[in-house]
Amino acid sequence: MSIRRLPETLVNRIAAGEVVERPAAALKELVENAIDARATRISVRIVEGGISRLEVEDDGCGMTPSDMALALERHATSKLPDDAIEDVTTLGFRGEALPSIASVARLTLESRVAGGDGWKRVVDNGALAAEGPAALAKGTRVLVEDLFARVPARRKFLRSGRSEYAACLDVVRRLAMARPDIAFVVEHDGRRVLDVQGGQDRLARVAALTQRELAANSIGVDLDRGEVHLGGVISLPTYNRGIADHQYLFVNGRPVKDRLLVGALRGAYADLLARDRHPVVALFLDVPTSEVDVNVHPAKTEVRFRDPQLVRGMIVGGLRRALDEHGFRSVQRPAEAALAAWQQEPVPPPEPATGFLFGRRTEPAVHLFGTDTPPANEAVARVYDRLVPFASASAPLAGRAEVAEMAPPEADEHPLGIARGQIAKTYIVAEAEDGLVIVDQHAAHERLVLEQLRRGMSGQAVPSQGLLLPEVVELDEPACDRLEAAAPQLAALGVELERFGPAAVMVRATPAMLGAIDCHKLVTDIADDLAGYDAALGLSEKLELVAATMACHGSVRAGRTLNVAEMNALLRQMEVTPHSGQCNHGRPTWVKLQMADVERLFGRK
Repeated sequence: MSIRRLPETLVNRIAAGEVVERPAAALKELVENAIDARATRISVRIVEGGISRLEVEDDGCGMTPSDMALALERHATSKLPDDAIEDVTTLGFRGEALPSIASVARLTLESRVAGGDGWKRVVDNGALAAEGPAALAKGTRVLVEDLFARVPARRKFLRSGRSEYAACLDVVRRLAMARPDIAFVVEHDGRRVLDVQGGQDRLARVAALTQRELAANSIGVDLDRGEVHLGGVISLPTYNRGIADHQYLFVNGRPVKDRLLVGALRGAYADLLARDRHPVVALFLDVPTSEVDVNVHPAKTEVRFRDPQLVRGMIVGGLRRALDEHGFRSVQRPAEAALAAWQQEPVPPPEPATGFLFGRRTEPAVHLFGTDTPPANEAVARVYDRLVPFASASAPLAGRAEVAEMAPPEADEHPLGIARGQIAKTYIVAEAEDGLVIVDQHAAHERLVLEQLRRGMSGQAVPSQGLLLPEVVELDEPACDRLEAAAPQLAALGVELERFGPAAVMVRATPAMLGAIDCHKLVTDIADDLAGYDAALGLSEKLELVAATMACHGSVRAGRTLNVAEMNALLRQMEVTPHSGQCNHGRPTWVKLQMADVERLFGRK
């Protein structure tokens, strides 16, 4: 078969397959064009998820009729004044978007420059259908109708209107987050779904486009390293999601979904979240244009860094430092659903008291210390004559009490307050200056033990407790090989073992902080961890995961009764230990019920 030159219409359709795979991709290109045109307000209208109709209107610089004709040709753009593509600062630069969209839909382009007349061009699936004057204010309006209507092979792969709408909204949300100086309005099927004003600062825009709770459960990031700047907000580890759709990453104001950045983000939260949980973040990375290549993906959603290790180290180190500085912080308050679950005792409304105040009482009085009995008809008994049965002195108590201590000191000194008791042998109840703190003793102590083990891995050896009689643990030979290879590093964690034949190891010491533990189970779990994790992980990374397993073995278990001194000691340790606000799986170790919430439960507010 001989080689032939493809016709322009077919070339445009092939390009559309790379750039416009769904309505959200077309919308992204149109909104980026509006941003590059220096618009201050962008309006988006979506019908049926963008499958039937997409409209983007802006108040940017506009185009002349001759520029409009060029804009609909491939590889024609105003964003590259010279050949230095590596210095591009605009979102778009390829010159493919408009002709690609026009080749697979009906596209109406209207534009007007300041002081000029409006003009309109209509292109129907690659063919010019009409052109002429148009009435509009300065700026540009682009209408896309019936996307892929004449390309059934592509149309059948589109999802439902609701799914396509969700993708369109996500695209606009990310672009709006990158440009807080621009106002954005989005309407879907005639209903306004997003409206943010221009001129906001970055943090205010992030808060407006994400969950309201993020503001109270987030940490600010601001880090400079040479000419590279990293800023934004990250959630506390205890404020997480089951999917990674709330991770917003930007490079020089460009929304990206880059594997390097996602991997660095996962590394920063490595031992703070379970593997199936994801943080909520909005990170903005600004680097010199010469240090990043944005021309590596047709949709410009991926970038390539000249020094990827610098970027990864900056993200991991910067985020870890920000999380470390906030120490024991956790999600600040229980969810509204949890507060609503508290039961309030219903109180019957008071009955008219005329017989009591001005006349003879119709029921016998009930005295606290007398011999009178309550009225026979208990159903109509009022609040003041209701007797409460008390348990006898010999009855078993449901809880226990300790001698009261002094009032809690200033919250600045002890933010987690003073322990007042224990519930279900699992939760510590503490009184702080501004509310009630409830601590999960097992989860909290598990994090404290892990942080101690991590310090051992960084050079501060963990104290070990020698066994009176060394214990032999039998395992298969590959497991013994892995343990023998990791023996020096395990010794830094307080686990001293040596090979004892081809299929066994001898344990001579365990970490003193773990107390009396089952050596066989501990060593078996460590061997499983060394074998089970990704082979691409280095030994040090595997030992981080091993340390988490060891911490679970040595932590204070739920169901153990603690005295007040032990509870207070745990609270004080939490206040000075990094990441103590969440356990090794990302769940909160403590929650606070503010005094305002307590008063609301009792109807005082």
